Amino acid sequence: MGLIAVIQTGGKQFIVKEGLEMEIEKLELEPGAVFEMDALLISDEEGSDVKVGTPLVSGAKISASVLEQGRSDKVSIIKYKSKSRYRRNVGHRQPFTKIRIEKISA
Repeated sequence: MGLIAVIQTGGKQFIVKEGLEMEIEKLELEPGAVFEMDALLISDEEGSDVKVGTPLVSGAKISASVLEQGRSDKVSIIKYKSKSRYRRNVGHRQPFTKIRIEKISA
């Protein structure tokens, strides 16, 4: 029986559990680094014991390790106006940090 938590990072909220690998907004950490996050909500997998923070659950810590830094696939932004010779093509690759949730402690 593991724990499930809700975390907030990069302006987004994620549901996480131990062993989960995920990509989040870029953090300035080296691969192999271990860091801790606070939890907005902690629950068991059945949902019978739920602790909701106001805004954070006191004493709850989520330990995660950085697997790699990278950039996602290119997104092409094309602007075009007919009959006016206006064309723009801009590409963007969003940076991310891939992490693994190691331990959730309440």
